[in-house]
Amino acid sequence: MWPVSCFKTYDIRGTVPEQLNEEIAWRIGRALCQVLSPNTVVIGHDIRLSSPALSTALARGLTEGGAKVIDIGLCGTEQVYFSVFHLNADAGICITASHNPANYNGMKLVGKNAVPLNAQTELEQIKHLVATADFNQQVAEQGNYQQQHTLPAYIEHLLTYIQLSTLKPLKVVMNAGHGGAGLVVNAIAPKLPLQIIALEFEPDGTFPTGVPNPLLVENRAVTSQAVLEHKADFGVAWDGDFDRCFFFDEQGQFIDGYYVVSLLAQSLLSANPQQKIVHDPRLYWATQQSVAESGGIAVLSQTGHVFMKEKMRAENALYGGEISAHHYFRDFAYCDNGTIPWLLVAQLLSQQSVPLSALVKQLQQQFPCSDEINFKVKDADAVMQSIRQHYQAEVQSISLLDGLDLVFNDWRLSLRSSNTEPLLRLNIETKANRDLLQQKITEVSALITALA
Repeated sequence: MWPVSCFKTYDIRGTVPEQLNEEIAWRIGRALCQVLSPNTVVIGHDIRLSSPALSTALARGLTEGGAKVIDIGLCGTEQVYFSVFHLNADAGICITASHNPANYNGMKLVGKNAVPLNAQTELEQIKHLVATADFNQQVAEQGNYQQQHTLPAYIEHLLTYIQLSTLKPLKVVMNAGHGGAGLVVNAIAPKLPLQIIALEFEPDGTFPTGVPNPLLVENRAVTSQAVLEHKADFGVAWDGDFDRCFFFDEQGQFIDGYYVVSLLAQSLLSANPQQKIVHDPRLYWATQQSVAESGGIAVLSQTGHVFMKEKMRAENALYGGEISAHHYFRDFAYCDNGTIPWLLVAQLLSQQSVPLSALVKQLQQQFPCSDEINFKVKDADAVMQSIRQHYQAEVQSISLLDGLDLVFNDWRLSLRSSNTEPLLRLNIETKANRDLLQQKITEVSALITALA
């Protein structure tokens, strides 16, 4: 049996070459062909130094398995999603490890229409075949390989989400963190009236300024300072494969992804009223209020891209947002995208007479929230059960949809196990009470620590 520790719940990720290497990449190509029987497979890769070699090995496995491979080259995950539905391909694979350290790599796999592979069946079958190498010896016909440049078509698609004529010449700081986001920004910028201040746009898999992950507080200062220095209208930063984007207001303040969900929901509902908006259960009071006030219908989903996309398809939702800065769009095959959000924010600011800080200030005051707080615990289920019992007498409602959700009169908490790491994640929000927020953060954190 070949080691397959790089297979995670929803994707493939591990250290190179110990957990993921060219042999495994080749096997993944062969296995995917055997499980999905695709005619055409789109592949692309991020800026990591190990990505080109893994891509070559993957393509070899796919063609030997009988598939026609369309290689779109250096790109972000979102461009693979687009290319799959744009080219009507049967599957797509992006070689990326997103915001993991530089010695990691991975793969995100989708089927037709960029639908995620089923974790229990398709991905598990691929994992089994990679481990056993029990491949069909006779392939009806060898596949073929071609390169195709889909970026121009992708740019045209992105422009359909905004009305170009409404955009004003805003000044925007953009920090690609030496990931791949600059590739798309450089391609779309000539079509926009925006003045873009580009930071760290050169793709560099050595990550000279650290792995791009703006969720880390220490990674925000460069963007924040540049916004202030250039007197920009707002700032944007991305993770490595730029399927998530993060915002800074004109004062250089980082905007929690929670409030961005409300902004995007309001923006999209203004042109598409009475549509459904999907949100995750970690923080949601602000989202539910914003959606209701904008004439939409808020729909709750489990956290994670597989669940969000599944719920959006089931509900035919216009948009879905997670506090982790994943934003999903119906017209983008219900997939997450890290470019459409900043285009929508630019349009929103062009249409409003107030700065970005003012647009989020009311939400921040009405529903102050904690950052997501992570705890390492021995038994996450036992800790959640103990927290539930501790608050049993005063809780108003309990949901177990995704971990533990406890709602009280003027505050609520969400506790859930990470899908990707051995962590228990805590989120707390209150109704217009920052003092209560700090009190509850201290209180709940102490309880968890004592139980850990």
